[in-house]
Amino acid sequence: MDLQACTDELRRKVGESSSLNSTLKFDCGAEGVVYIDGRAVPNTVDNTDRDADCTVGITHENLVAMLRGELQPATAFMTGKIKVSGDMSVALKLQRIV
Repeated sequence: MDLQACTDELRRKVGESSSLNSTLKFDCGAEGVVYIDGRAVPNTVDNTDRDADCTVGITHENLVAMLRGELQPATAFMTGKIKVSGDMSVALKLQRIV
């Protein structure tokens, strides 16, 4: 699954109204970013790198595993597979999305 497929899958999971009410960015380093605007109506998901309320540093491989349900966000955080910066309450809402 490439980054565009990850973006499309997140767009499907977020839908038009995720109740995220925040912005969240998955930063996969050199692979790129996936940005979720949960404030926009309808919600938007794209690959534009801009400031977010919460940034999740994650490898592309771990993002794919998370989207496939093979890696739970809480487990990923506790094992150091993701690094969260910014508003931690936004990261906690991640469980509902992925």
